[in-house]
Amino acid sequence: MFRCGGLAAGAFKQKLVPLVRTVCVRSPRQRNRLPVVQCHHLGSPSRSLASTGASGKDGSRLVYFLIIGATVSGAGVYYAYKTIKDDQKRYNERIAEIGLTPEEKQRRAASSAPAGELVPEVRVPSHVPFLLIGGGTAAFAAARSIRARDPGARVLIVSEDPELPYMRPPLSKELWFSDDPNVTKTLRFRQWNGKERSIYFQPPSFYVSAQDLPHIENGGVAVLTGKKVVHLDVRDNLVKLNDGSQITYEKCLIATGGTPRSLSAIDRAGAEVKSRTTLFRKIGDFRALEKISREVNSITIIGGGFLGSELACALGRKAQALGTEVIQLFPEKGNMGKILPEYLSNWTMEKVRREGVKVMPSAIVQSVGVSSGKLVIKLKDGRKVETDHIVAAVGLEPNVELAKTGGLEIDSDFGGFRVNAELQARSNIWVAGDAACFYDIKLGRRRVEHHDHAVVSGRLAGENMTGAAKPYWHQSMFWSDLGPDVGYEAIGLVDSSLPTVGVFAKATAQDNPKSATEQSGTGIRSESETELEASEIPIPSSTPAVPHVPTEGEDYGKGVIFYLRDKVVVGIVLWNIFNRMPIARKIIKDGEQHEDLNEVAKLFNIHED
Repeated sequence: MFRCGGLAAGAFKQKLVPLVRTVCVRSPRQRNRLPVVQCHHLGSPSRSLASTGASGKDGSRLVYFLIIGATVSGAGVYYAYKTIKDDQKRYNERIAEIGLTPEEKQRRAASSAPAGELVPEVRVPSHVPFLLIGGGTAAFAAARSIRARDPGARVLIVSEDPELPYMRPPLSKELWFSDDPNVTKTLRFRQWNGKERSIYFQPPSFYVSAQDLPHIENGGVAVLTGKKVVHLDVRDNLVKLNDGSQITYEKCLIATGGTPRSLSAIDRAGAEVKSRTTLFRKIGDFRALEKISREVNSITIIGGGFLGSELACALGRKAQALGTEVIQLFPEKGNMGKILPEYLSNWTMEKVRREGVKVMPSAIVQSVGVSSGKLVIKLKDGRKVETDHIVAAVGLEPNVELAKTGGLEIDSDFGGFRVNAELQARSNIWVAGDAACFYDIKLGRRRVEHHDHAVVSGRLAGENMTGAAKPYWHQSMFWSDLGPDVGYEAIGLVDSSLPTVGVFAKATAQDNPKSATEQSGTGIRSESETELEASEIPIPSSTPAVPHVPTEGEDYGKGVIFYLRDKVVVGIVLWNIFNRMPIARKIIKDGEQHEDLNEVAKLFNIHED
């Protein structure tokens, strides 16, 4: 016998052992021989809870079974909690590592290691056959092109960005329309056609470790993330990185892209204004702005071009559920006023307003300050805008710092590295993407800042780095979507200062970006039609007609806008018409005068139901 509260742990264990054994005892007689454990002050249990054992033992056994049951249940609950917590931790760690190279993972491990703990450093290869400076679309396209022509090639990408190469268009398009609460972590999105994909071109398993690159038998592509080339020596085929390491190369591509421009009014403002301003360009900017959009009461987007209008539509639709005010202001008379003719620019502005955005055209920023916790934007016409956060989407400045140390030429009119038709700046230096100023055989010297150009120029540079010696003939296209319902594709010189002719028709349910992705299988539409060109275009002869400017209120469901220079078509916008870019490319390449552009518009089947 023992009394409750007076039993030592050892005695409790000794008494508990025979009690536990009763679970395995078969015979009532054997069960009665076991020692009895009893608490005298406990009352008898109810008959409905009593066991079939000997009288007087029921209450004590029930108590201890309850004690054991509670202990086991508590341990099970704790185990389940700890398992779920550990699984969630592992899930978050795996999500956080998406898009990171082994080198970046090692670098992050080093930064989080306890003080005094040694972490091996990432070894930068001292020599590579193919060095690609910049980790964007153009560099990735070049890497794949090099490997396609030379399967054993060793390619090293040096990127200032901490992420692996990824596509930028979804940052201002599909990612904002995702229903996934973890989209900022997974960076996976559903295209307008419902298919899911990652923003990254390839998973980490596609790449090899930079320090192993020189020794791998069949070569590969490696990426050094978080590294910047700060010095280029074209004579010695040598670059220096910001960590002091040096790499020699045989062939080099400069694909440094650009940096978002700011406004002089913001640059003159204090630190608080700058800290509450987003210059939107990278994955980190998307993650930060998505978080900000859920925390503030008001966001103002400065800029009425592609990026500004796309972000305005995305934030406007998102803000309707959150009650956030979204303002867009720009100096033009309407959205994308530098590109679209005035009537279509005004129509687009009304479309953006229907998305819940307060659009302010003809607005020129004079100064930005802080008052009572709000950012105050003063306009030249005296108007004031109060907001919590600013997104500046006012263009891109090409990154050309390497021109100084490399002795490379910068184009004074368009900016960017000046290259020849083969995209060469020197005999062993090529440039592609946003930073390349190239000569267009039809339209003259240009610099283009679009995804399709980055893909094609990067691919061509990679081919020429392996001996192709091909000129850049491609007419790049670009596209912009104002949500899943309205979008356009364009090619050539699309400048609203040029004369234009627009031919429109009533849209059908299939004339929208969502249907376009269903037909092509991808929301990155240039992937499905890059470099395609119609072989022959039979344009019917007809009586010349005088083109008319569409009247206000006309239905702009779908149509073709021709941009003219000296009566020759130099640019085309396909408004809610998709998968017809090869025809547009052929028209511009032919460079012919057309007496009746209404007949030319029929080539795009705009009147089909």
